[in-house]
Amino acid sequence: MVVYAGQGDPERTLALLWRSAGDGPPRRGPKPALTVDAILEAGIAVADESGLDGLSMRAVGERLGKTAMALYTYVPTKRELIDLMYDHAHKGAIGDLPGGWREAVEAWAVALHERYLRHPWLLQVSHARPVLGPHEQTVLEKLLEALPDVAVRATVSALFSLVRGSARTIAEGRAAASDTGTSDQEWWTARSRLMNDLVPDFAERFPRSVSMPPAEWDQAAHDAFTGGLKLLLDGLAGHIDHQADQTRRRMSPKAR
Repeated sequence: MVVYAGQGDPERTLALLWRSAGDGPPRRGPKPALTVDAILEAGIAVADESGLDGLSMRAVGERLGKTAMALYTYVPTKRELIDLMYDHAHKGAIGDLPGGWREAVEAWAVALHERYLRHPWLLQVSHARPVLGPHEQTVLEKLLEALPDVAVRATVSALFSLVRGSARTIAEGRAAASDTGTSDQEWWTARSRLMNDLVPDFAERFPRSVSMPPAEWDQAAHDAFTGGLKLLLDGLAGHIDHQADQTRRRMSPKAR
Protein backbone atom coordinates (compact mmCIF):
# COMPACT_ATOMS: atom_id res chain seq x y z
CA MET A 1 0.00 0.00 0.00
CA VAL A 2 1.46 3.34 -1.11
CA VAL A 3 -0.03 6.57 0.22
CA TYR A 4 0.66 9.97 -1.29
CA ALA A 5 0.90 13.00 0.95
CA GLY A 6 -1.38 15.96 0.50
CA GLN A 7 -4.57 14.10 -0.38
CA GLY A 8 -6.63 16.00 2.16
CA ASP A 9 -7.66 19.63 2.29
CA PRO A 10 -4.38 21.57 1.87
CA GLU A 11 -5.43 24.62 3.87
CA ARG A 12 -6.57 22.63 6.89
CA THR A 13 -3.67 20.19 6.68
CA LEU A 14 -1.00 22.88 6.55
CA ALA A 15 -2.67 24.87 9.32
CA LEU A 16 -2.59 21.78 11.55
CA LEU A 17 0.98 20.91 10.57
CA TRP A 18 2.20 24.38 11.46
CA ARG A 19 0.05 24.91 14.53
CA SER A 20 1.74 26.31 17.63
CA ALA A 21 3.63 24.00 19.97
CA GLY A 22 1.12 21.64 21.54
CA ASP A 23 -2.32 22.74 20.38
CA GLY A 24 -2.07 26.49 20.67
CA PRO A 25 -2.35 28.98 23.53
CA PRO A 26 -4.53 28.24 26.56
CA ARG A 27 -8.20 29.04 26.09
CA ARG A 28 -10.83 30.03 28.58
CA GLY A 29 -13.51 27.55 29.47
CA PRO A 30 -13.46 23.78 29.92
CA LYS A 31 -10.31 21.92 28.99
CA PRO A 32 -10.68 20.12 25.62
CA ALA A 33 -11.41 16.41 25.89
CA LEU A 34 -8.71 15.66 23.32
CA THR A 35 -5.68 17.29 21.74
CA VAL A 36 -4.29 16.96 18.24
CA ASP A 37 -1.04 15.57 19.64
CA ALA A 38 -2.90 12.88 21.60
CA ILE A 39 -4.76 11.84 18.46
CA LEU A 40 -1.53 11.68 16.48
CA GLU A 41 0.24 9.60 19.12
CA ALA A 42 -2.71 7.19 19.21
CA GLY A 43 -2.70 7.01 15.42
CA ILE A 44 1.02 6.27 15.39
CA ALA A 45 0.49 3.46 17.91
CA VAL A 46 -2.23 1.94 15.70
CA ALA A 47 -0.04 2.20 12.59
CA ASP A 48 2.96 0.70 14.42
CA GLU A 49 0.83 -2.36 15.17
CA SER A 50 -1.20 -2.68 11.97
CA GLY A 51 0.36 -0.46 9.32
CA LEU A 52 -1.63 2.11 7.39
CA ASP A 53 -3.95 -0.67 6.20
CA GLY A 54 -5.20 -1.02 9.77
CA LEU A 55 -5.46 2.71 10.42
CA SER A 56 -8.91 4.25 10.70
CA MET A 57 -10.50 7.06 12.64
CA ARG A 58 -12.50 4.43 14.49
CA ALA A 59 -9.37 2.48 15.51
CA VAL A 60 -7.70 5.66 16.75
CA GLY A 61 -10.83 6.67 18.64
CA GLU A 62 -11.06 3.27 20.33
CA ARG A 63 -7.47 3.57 21.54
CA LEU A 64 -8.40 6.90 23.12
CA GLY A 65 -11.70 5.65 24.51
CA LYS A 66 -13.60 7.94 22.14
CA THR A 67 -15.81 7.57 19.09
CA ALA A 68 -14.54 8.34 15.61
CA MET A 69 -16.92 11.30 15.49
CA ALA A 70 -15.16 12.83 18.50
CA LEU A 71 -11.94 13.09 16.49
CA TYR A 72 -13.34 15.08 13.59
CA THR A 73 -13.39 18.28 15.63
CA TYR A 74 -9.59 18.11 15.71
CA VAL A 75 -8.61 16.26 12.51
CA PRO A 76 -10.97 16.44 9.49
CA THR A 77 -10.39 13.03 7.87
CA LYS A 78 -8.02 10.08 7.70
CA ARG A 79 -6.18 11.76 4.83
CA GLU A 80 -5.15 14.71 6.96
CA LEU A 81 -4.45 12.34 9.84
CA ILE A 82 -1.84 10.43 7.84
CA ASP A 83 0.01 13.61 6.87
CA LEU A 84 -0.01 14.81 10.47
CA MET A 85 1.12 11.43 11.81
CA TYR A 86 3.93 11.26 9.26
CA ASP A 87 5.31 14.61 10.32
CA HIS A 88 4.79 13.94 14.04
CA ALA A 89 6.65 10.62 13.79
CA HIS A 90 9.72 12.50 12.52
CA LYS A 91 9.79 14.73 15.60
CA GLY A 92 13.21 14.48 17.24
CA ALA A 93 14.40 11.90 14.70
CA ILE A 94 17.74 13.65 14.29
CA GLY A 95 19.53 14.78 17.42
CA ASP A 96 22.70 16.84 17.72
CA LEU A 97 25.18 15.80 15.03
CA PRO A 98 29.00 15.54 15.35
CA GLY A 99 31.22 18.30 14.01
CA GLY A 100 32.89 16.77 10.95
CA TRP A 101 30.75 16.53 7.82
CA ARG A 102 31.30 12.80 7.34
CA GLU A 103 30.54 11.87 10.94
CA ALA A 104 27.50 14.16 10.89
CA VAL A 105 26.06 12.71 7.69
CA GLU A 106 26.66 9.15 8.90
CA ALA A 107 24.92 9.90 12.21
CA TRP A 108 22.03 11.51 10.32
CA ALA A 109 21.59 8.48 8.08
CA VAL A 110 21.74 5.98 10.95
CA ALA A 111 19.25 7.98 13.04
CA LEU A 112 16.73 8.27 10.19
CA HIS A 113 17.19 4.58 9.34
CA GLU A 114 16.39 3.67 12.95
CA ARG A 115 13.32 5.94 12.93
CA TYR A 116 11.97 4.19 9.83
CA LEU A 117 12.47 0.78 11.41
CA ARG A 118 10.72 1.96 14.59
CA HIS A 119 7.75 3.12 12.49
CA PRO A 120 7.83 1.00 9.28
CA TRP A 121 4.53 2.46 8.07
CA LEU A 122 6.40 5.70 7.34
CA LEU A 123 7.79 3.86 4.32
CA GLN A 124 4.25 3.39 3.01
CA VAL A 125 4.03 7.16 2.53
CA SER A 126 5.54 8.01 -0.85
CA HIS A 127 8.59 10.24 -0.89
CA ALA A 128 7.48 11.70 -4.23
CA ARG A 129 5.56 14.51 -2.53
CA PRO A 130 6.59 15.95 0.83
CA VAL A 131 4.14 16.47 3.67
CA LEU A 132 5.68 19.94 4.19
CA GLY A 133 5.55 19.75 7.96
CA PRO A 134 8.08 21.23 10.42
CA HIS A 135 9.53 17.93 11.65
CA GLU A 136 9.96 16.44 8.19
CA GLN A 137 11.59 19.70 7.12
CA THR A 138 13.93 19.63 10.12
CA VAL A 139 15.24 16.23 9.02
CA LEU A 140 16.16 17.66 5.62
CA GLU A 141 17.55 20.88 7.06
CA LYS A 142 19.91 19.02 9.41
CA LEU A 143 21.28 17.03 6.49
CA LEU A 144 21.82 20.18 4.44
CA GLU A 145 23.60 21.82 7.38
CA ALA A 146 25.95 18.83 7.65
CA LEU A 147 26.78 18.46 3.96
CA PRO A 148 29.48 20.44 2.19
CA ASP A 149 28.14 22.67 -0.58
CA VAL A 150 29.63 20.42 -3.27
CA ALA A 151 27.08 18.26 -5.14
CA VAL A 152 24.44 18.69 -2.46
CA ARG A 153 21.41 17.83 -4.60
CA ALA A 154 22.74 14.51 -5.88
CA THR A 155 24.01 13.52 -2.43
CA VAL A 156 20.70 14.30 -0.71
CA SER A 157 18.78 12.19 -3.20
CA ALA A 158 21.24 9.29 -2.92
CA LEU A 159 21.19 9.35 0.89
CA PHE A 160 17.40 9.34 1.15
CA SER A 161 17.21 6.52 -1.42
CA LEU A 162 19.76 4.45 0.50
CA VAL A 163 18.17 5.02 3.91
CA ARG A 164 14.58 4.44 2.79
CA GLY A 165 15.44 1.52 0.50
CA SER A 166 17.45 -0.28 3.14
CA ALA A 167 14.86 0.28 5.86
CA ARG A 168 12.10 -0.96 3.55
CA THR A 169 14.06 -4.14 2.77
CA ILE A 170 14.62 -4.86 6.46
CA ALA A 171 11.01 -4.05 7.41
CA GLU A 172 9.63 -6.29 4.66
CA GLY A 173 11.96 -9.10 5.71
CA ARG A 174 10.78 -8.84 9.31
CA ALA A 175 7.12 -8.84 8.28
CA ALA A 176 7.35 -11.62 5.68
CA ALA A 177 6.70 -14.56 8.02
CA SER A 178 3.68 -13.03 9.74
CA ASP A 179 2.24 -11.61 6.51
CA THR A 180 2.57 -14.86 4.54
CA GLY A 181 2.26 -17.47 7.27
CA THR A 182 5.52 -19.09 6.14
CA SER A 183 8.87 -18.76 7.89
CA ASP A 184 12.02 -17.99 5.92
CA GLN A 185 13.36 -21.45 6.74
CA GLU A 186 10.22 -23.13 5.40
CA TRP A 187 10.21 -20.95 2.29
CA TRP A 188 13.83 -21.68 1.39
CA THR A 189 13.63 -25.38 2.24
CA ALA A 190 10.67 -25.93 -0.08
CA ARG A 191 12.25 -24.06 -2.97
CA SER A 192 15.73 -25.48 -2.54
CA ARG A 193 14.37 -28.99 -2.97
CA LEU A 194 12.48 -28.02 -6.12
CA MET A 195 15.40 -26.07 -7.56
CA ASN A 196 17.71 -29.03 -7.09
CA ASP A 197 15.33 -31.18 -9.13
CA LEU A 198 14.42 -28.62 -11.79
CA VAL A 199 17.79 -26.87 -12.24
CA PRO A 200 20.49 -29.38 -11.25
CA ASP A 201 23.19 -27.28 -12.98
CA PHE A 202 22.25 -24.10 -11.10
CA ALA A 203 25.67 -23.86 -9.39
CA GLU A 204 27.51 -24.20 -12.70
CA ARG A 205 25.33 -21.59 -14.40
CA PHE A 206 25.47 -19.07 -11.56
CA PRO A 207 28.76 -19.73 -9.72
CA ARG A 208 29.17 -16.25 -8.27
CA SER A 209 25.67 -16.25 -6.82
CA VAL A 210 26.24 -19.63 -5.19
CA SER A 211 29.64 -18.60 -3.81
CA MET A 212 28.16 -15.75 -1.77
CA PRO A 213 28.34 -16.78 1.91
CA PRO A 214 24.98 -17.35 3.59
CA ALA A 215 24.04 -14.82 6.25
CA GLU A 216 21.25 -14.18 8.70
CA TRP A 217 18.81 -12.02 6.74
CA ASP A 218 18.31 -9.14 9.16
CA GLN A 219 22.02 -8.78 9.92
CA ALA A 220 22.93 -9.04 6.23
CA ALA A 221 20.50 -6.23 5.41
CA HIS A 222 21.96 -4.04 8.18
CA ASP A 223 25.48 -4.77 6.93
CA ALA A 224 24.40 -3.84 3.40
CA PHE A 225 23.14 -0.50 4.70
CA THR A 226 26.30 0.37 6.64
CA GLY A 227 28.50 -0.85 3.79
CA GLY A 228 26.53 1.09 1.20
CA LEU A 229 26.63 4.21 3.36
CA LYS A 230 30.42 3.91 3.70
CA LEU A 231 30.84 3.58 -0.07
CA LEU A 232 28.61 6.59 -0.68
CA LEU A 233 30.52 8.71 1.82
CA ASP A 234 33.85 7.51 0.40
CA GLY A 235 32.70 8.66 -3.02
CA LEU A 236 31.59 12.03 -1.67
CA ALA A 237 34.90 12.47 0.17
CA GLY A 238 36.78 11.74 -3.04
CA HIS A 239 34.64 14.24 -4.92
CA ILE A 240 35.24 16.91 -2.28
CA ASP A 241 39.00 16.31 -2.44
CA HIS A 242 38.91 16.49 -6.23
CA GLN A 243 36.98 19.76 -6.18
CA ALA A 244 39.39 21.22 -3.63
CA ASP A 245 42.34 20.18 -5.80
CA GLN A 246 40.74 21.80 -8.84
CA THR A 247 40.20 25.01 -6.89
CA ARG A 248 43.82 25.05 -5.73
CA ARG A 249 45.00 24.58 -9.30
CA ARG A 250 42.88 27.47 -10.54
CA MET A 251 44.10 29.73 -7.73
CA SER A 252 47.80 28.88 -8.09
CA PRO A 253 50.07 31.50 -9.74
CA LYS A 254 51.07 29.05 -12.49
CA ALA A 255 47.46 28.74 -13.60
CA ARG A 256 47.20 32.50 -14.18
